[in-house]
Amino acid sequence: MNDSCFICNKHKGHLQTDGVVIYENEYVYVGHIDNQGKPSYLGHLMIDLKRHVPTLAEMTPDEAKSFGVMVSRVSKALKETESAEHIYAVVAGNAVPHLHMHLVARYPHTPEEYWGPFAVQEAPNAKMGNPNDVTELCKRIKSYLEMTPYE
Repeated sequence: MNDSCFICNKHKGHLQTDGVVIYENEYVYVGHIDNQGKPSYLGHLMIDLKRHVPTLAEMTPDEAKSFGVMVSRVSKALKETESAEHIYAVVAGNAVPHLHMHLVARYPHTPEEYWGPFAVQEAPNAKMGNPNDVTELCKRIKSYLEMTPYE
């Protein structure tokens, strides 16, 4: 853990973020992106590695397995509970050197010129919501994960 890292501090509970924890185990943490009280694009989730490492290359085999399984499960949950038609997955690591992946839902009727992990949020019909909407989405995803065993 790194005391100056936003993600490490989020995992320690030192920062309050929108929504609720969707899933957490010894390797990964899943939650909704926080937009600091402003309207948020609903379905922009984050999967964070709990251990402070900068990129995918530094994961242990157990971390990689847990991370990969959650990418799949959370993507399916977004499709099933939120009716997303496509899920974008992005690891950039430019601003925060702690491994995290953005999973961003694209919803039906999103104009093609807005296709892309961050462009969808700018679409005229983008699904935006307040912190309560974010919390409700998180609860639906969390419940889906709890009720749908991984095979």
